[in-house]
Amino acid sequence: MVMLKLTEADHARVSAAIAEAEAKSDGEIIAISADQSDAYHDVGLHYAVLVLFIVLAFFAAWPHQLELWWSWLMGWSAEPGLRQLLTLLLGIALLKFLVALFLMKWRPLRLFLTPATTKTRRVRRRAIMLFKTGAERRTVGRTGILIYLSMGEHRAEIVGDEAITAVTTPETWGEAMATLITHVKDGRPADGIVAAVELIGEVLAEHFPKSHEDTNEIPDKLIEL
Repeated sequence: MVMLKLTEADHARVSAAIAEAEAKSDGEIIAISADQSDAYHDVGLHYAVLVLFIVLAFFAAWPHQLELWWSWLMGWSAEPGLRQLLTLLLGIALLKFLVALFLMKWRPLRLFLTPATTKTRRVRRRAIMLFKTGAERRTVGRTGILIYLSMGEHRAEIVGDEAITAVTTPETWGEAMATLITHVKDGRPADGIVAAVELIGEVLAEHFPKSHEDTNEIPDKLIEL
């Protein structure tokens, strides 16, 4: 998995796009990009536990296999007792569990095997957390809006403050999100963020046209995490 990187020129383009969009409305746009929204270590553990249960289920269904394993490992020794077989079962299950857990330490594999719904939920959760800590209620008119891009998951979220959510629905941002994700998948995250900012700016200009009292309350820059 190749992580996409944003250059200084990309930062400058995004800042210019935000400034241009905000010049037409009282809205404040915050753009945040992250390599990944979660480490998904619990997903790796879940897969390792799944392997453990598969091993136990296999020997439960075909218990004679345990005796074959004993013969293969120990050669023509005396017939194993129940304690020896159960000890062998414990060893095999533990070995498989540890191997699976070790393999799942590799982040690209862990991310690949993470269910899509899990990725979506965690990207959304982190976007909301970042919005609450860095943007919510930081504008006088409650017109802040966050564009959050999680490049590892190829997912994005748009989170708006009170005044914005009062006049829009999640579907309002469908085109902006689709455009953003399409560009990211093509390896052009900066183009996607700029395009999303432009589309969001149009919506903000429609609902919150520029007033004389408006000031730039949040810096016009892209934040990388």
